[in-house]
Amino acid sequence: MQTATSHLPLDLVAAVPAIAYTGPGPGGIYARMAEAGVGPVRFSEQVICRMPTPGEIAELDLPAGTPVVSIVRHAFSATGRCLEVNSMLLDSSAYILEYRFDAG
Repeated sequence: MQTATSHLPLDLVAAVPAIAYTGPGPGGIYARMAEAGVGPVRFSEQVICRMPTPGEIAELDLPAGTPVVSIVRHAFSATGRCLEVNSMLLDSSAYILEYRFDAG
């Protein structure tokens, strides 16, 4: 239904070793970063709906003709440093994406 790959700065992984493991515990890697005082405070996402590549069809075991949602999320610290780039690929038939934000 979904794939997700996180790319993190090497010095951050060295400083917060728990984020380098699969299953870093409740709250995931963002909680481990926050516990170490380097948690993200701002995110940006790029969302693209498209047809999958043959490899993605096989990886997600998609029925023919099923589009995917590709999301690339950047997580930033209070100083503006990019702490993570997360690339997600979702089976569009299995998800509803909901975004909430204030007008302003």
